[in-house]
Amino acid sequence: MIELKDVERSYKTGHTETWVLRRVGLTINEGEFVTVMGPSGAGKSSLLNVLALLDDGWLGEYWFGETAAHKLNRKQRADLARQRIGMVFQSYHLLDDLTVAENIDLPLSYKNLPARERQGMVADILDRFQIVAKKDLYPSQLSGGQQQLVGIARAVVHAPALLLADEPTGNLHSSQAREIMDLFCQLNSAGTTIVQVTHSEENAHYSKRIVELRDGWVTRDETLSATASEVSSK
Repeated sequence: MIELKDVERSYKTGHTETWVLRRVGLTINEGEFVTVMGPSGAGKSSLLNVLALLDDGWLGEYWFGETAAHKLNRKQRADLARQRIGMVFQSYHLLDDLTVAENIDLPLSYKNLPARERQGMVADILDRFQIVAKKDLYPSQLSGGQQQLVGIARAVVHAPALLLADEPTGNLHSSQAREIMDLFCQLNSAGTTIVQVTHSEENAHYSKRIVELRDGWVTRDETLSATASEVSSK
């Protein structure tokens, strides 16, 4: 589904060039749940930005299925991201002046869909995430866990092929974090491919594979024998 070949990223400050990704080769198959780990400054967020097609400054090849993303211009990459990728942020990134339902509807507004169909899709995701009662509330009226639920609902309402999550439980209590990770496992079991960046070893073991970065290099790529959700259910 995703294949990166010799992907590199650097930033220039004056005459100094700092590399944050070095010759990254990575294949992510459809239906995988992958965790990216590593110390601060290892290149995790840079890699996620490449995968999300939010960054234009990288070198190398990026294949999204049969699409050569490295050959697309900025508008084409943005269109591909809107159609195929969902993004979950640590700080939620909900729009304060929109209700829960309106926030969830945002990704659908980029698609050429009839209003009634969009309303039906939002209603379905509200019901699926059990937040129907919150649909007319604003983000400031929600707890952190509820805001993250809305953020995830917004990311998956258009059924993306790839869901990317940047420290999705970083601002949550442990019980809320477990609920979010259990939800990710449910989404993955239903067929969504997920890549999360996290510092949490506990969260990492909800996934099926761990990729570790250090100084921009991939230093570990390990498939896990059992996920945390599978262990806790036994």
